Amino acid sequence: MADDLERLRYPVGRLPRHPAPVDKKELAEHLAIVEALPARLRSLVSGLTGAELEAPYRPDGWTIRQVVHHIADSHLNAYVRMKLAATEDRPTVKTYHEELWAELPDARSAPIDISLALIEALHARMIAFIRGVPAETLRRSFQHAEWGIVTIEESVTMYSWHCRHHAAHIEGALAPTRSGAGA
Repeated sequence: MADDLERLRYPVGRLPRHPAPVDKKELAEHLAIVEALPARLRSLVSGLTGAELEAPYRPDGWTIRQVVHHIADSHLNAYVRMKLAATEDRPTVKTYHEELWAELPDARSAPIDISLALIEALHARMIAFIRGVPAETLRRSFQHAEWGIVTIEESVTMYSWHCRHHAAHIEGALAPTRSGAGA
């Protein structure tokens, strides 16, 4: 039972840390995942009913709607952290209580198209930023209260995981209805 809950909570495994420099090939693979997320999300949630958007991805987990809004919130924070690291000397970045943000009215009931549009624009900016800076800038870092020192390139690997992690949550929540088992 505990293993099943662990798989539901972390369908692609727990967040890996990658503090060593990331080679060009690996960085390109992570960037491709980040770049593809907006289209992947649109594909996953296209045509969902209100009831389907309220499906949790696990018992006592967030709904699909909350996951979509969380991705926008989280990736916006990531982008700001990367830009701070690029322009300041190892800034200390603010953390946020994602579990509380997910309970705010916009995350509980706002149309997901708002966050999908934000994710599309944000990822386009994030990719333009990362691909446009020199390699030495990608090794600049920020200080995070929970994660410690994180370079921009490591942040890319973390958010690549985050893209796969939450896309898998949505896929898991939809599996029963799309296979006909939940009908």
